[in-house]
Amino acid sequence: MAGSSGGELRAPIFNGENYDFWSIRMKTIFKSHGLWDLVIKGFDSTDLKQSDESDAKKKEKEESSAIGKDTFAMVLMKDAKALGLIQGAVSDEIFPRISHKETSKGAWNILQQEYHGDKQVRSVKLQSLRREFEYTRMKDDESLTAYITKLFDLINQMRSYGEELPRERVAQKLLISLPSAYDSICSVIEHSRDLNVIELQDH
Repeated sequence: MAGSSGGELRAPIFNGENYDFWSIRMKTIFKSHGLWDLVIKGFDSTDLKQSDESDAKKKEKEESSAIGKDTFAMVLMKDAKALGLIQGAVSDEIFPRISHKETSKGAWNILQQEYHGDKQVRSVKLQSLRREFEYTRMKDDESLTAYITKLFDLINQMRSYGEELPRERVAQKLLISLPSAYDSICSVIEHSRDLNVIELQDH
């Protein structure tokens, strides 16, 4: 395996900060694997099929069809490798951003659009997330598990834009955003526990 050689370039983990440095290092890694053009330009399956058809005219039908399949499979495999490198080089907070993308170009473009040098766009997005965090409340028909999941997804998005919320702030937010049905539980927690050390997993 290539990874066992010890000389393989290791991808740095991107956590939402210093995108420009991270992208330069990733570009070097892609180039070392011969994948950079694929990441930037992507591939069009219809183009590949058309080129396979032109190959068929030049060679015998059976031969060309086998080569066509190999070529298409090879491109898909290379793209999967590039996508895997990107997925493995982002933090758990960033990963949901690209998890739905099936090509390396798609995932790379998402990260580039969101993090490449445009501080004003990021600032506006972070301000929007802060507002959403402040006004988020658990609905009466919502389960506690679903609400906590939604709240932490929001917190993770804020982290990906460089906003680190103290544990105390997160615990306070959770307690004040629960419906009145949870008032007695919240009161007990607030008076019996130090919010600086409280672990949300305890509840």
